[in-house]
Amino acid sequence: MILPEILVLRHGETEWNAARRMQGGRDSPLTEYGRAQARAMGAMLAGRGVTTVTHRLLSSPQGRAVETARLAFGVAPEIDIRLREIAMGDWSGLTRAEIDARWPGPQGEHFLDFYARAPRGEGFDALWARCADLLAALDRPTILVTHGMTSRVLRTIATGRGRADLAALPGGQGVVFRIAHGRHDMLRAPLAPARGEG
Repeated sequence: MILPEILVLRHGETEWNAARRMQGGRDSPLTEYGRAQARAMGAMLAGRGVTTVTHRLLSSPQGRAVETARLAFGVAPEIDIRLREIAMGDWSGLTRAEIDARWPGPQGEHFLDFYARAPRGEGFDALWARCADLLAALDRPTILVTHGMTSRVLRTIATGRGRADLAALPGGQGVVFRIAHGRHDMLRAPLAPARGEG
């Protein structure tokens, strides 16, 4: 698949990120730190000549992503439901400790296996399919404002990797991932890293 340049932003830190709660299809507001991350990502990209004139701006419909896009670029983004976060089913709104108490997993469980076993969750087959569908529809340089797991799947597909490679790419908040000509780069905004990846 030949793709235009893609810039992938994960939303800024939210209240539930800070509390280590699973958001999935639910939402919580950006923290002040998260708002600063959004502004810093936008400023960094503007310094590189990236604007909503040079690139199409698409966002997940979830409030934390829409707000990140608005703060970063100063405009309301186009909404694309394919950019929403993987649904966590019965685990939405719970902390990892609460989940482990009710649905204990194996010792040393990989984070991808954890996401895959969420009761009534979306699962990776559906997430992979909607991310592949979105990427196939891109026809110009595009900024995608999305979520942690959705970002990881988008970037894996965009770099021509398979599902076995999902854990190979880095994650994080307050960073921009650039994919162009099959190359994956991480651009750090001039702000301290997030306090966690929750």
